[in-house]
Amino acid sequence: MRRLGNLALLLGLLAAVATSFLWLGIDLGALLAGDSLEQMARYATRFLKPDLSFQHLQAIGQGTLETLAMSALGTLLAALLGMLFALPAAGRFGVVAQGAARLLLNTLRAVPELVWAALMVLAAGLGPNAGTLALALHTAGVLGRLFAEALENTPAEPADAIRLSGGGRVTAFCYGTLPGVWPQLVAYSLYRWENNIRMASVLGFVGAGGLGQMLYVSLSLFQEAQAASVILAMLILVLGVDALSGWMRQRWVSA
Repeated sequence: MRRLGNLALLLGLLAAVATSFLWLGIDLGALLAGDSLEQMARYATRFLKPDLSFQHLQAIGQGTLETLAMSALGTLLAALLGMLFALPAAGRFGVVAQGAARLLLNTLRAVPELVWAALMVLAAGLGPNAGTLALALHTAGVLGRLFAEALENTPAEPADAIRLSGGGRVTAFCYGTLPGVWPQLVAYSLYRWENNIRMASVLGFVGAGGLGQMLYVSLSLFQEAQAASVILAMLILVLGVDALSGWMRQRWVSA
């Protein structure tokens, strides 16, 4: 019976995939028909000669700094908002506040960054402000949930001992709870910063500034050489931030 069940499940999945192809009208044969492969090869070849002119590299440098600033400021705002919402989400202010905070965090992280960016472009206009706000809102939902779980798993004995000794709630949190959970909070924030660097490079496709907007403009104008330079800058930026974040985690979290 188990084998028959597995076979039925496999056939059901295959039927679902076949139905999806038929419903969407995807024609994979068109990729190989006529001179499609030749056209794709010519298009890809035009990316092999990036534009390294001084003027274009100067614009890429400005876009790189803008993308880096968007990701860093967005992550910082998200960490502050996430910590603010994590306290009630961890049950520190009662059941009602916990439910409301968790609902808000789930709502923030359920909306993708691109959707937030499109909404922020309408609210704040084109440019890095919209991208920064979009990253901050989505990441606040993610970090808030992670921070809340970290706070819930932190032993309560040190904070309880401080309160029994006459300390207030803020003192107990700062000296009893925060030191034990601080490495996790830093690690989560640095990891999300890595993710936000990649996402900040994409948000420009909806007008949120940075390297993504440069790439969108280059591709829209069929300027493959300029687009290749921007892609290389994105790759270098992501690799650099990954290395820096890894070094910071080893230095601050593992210490």
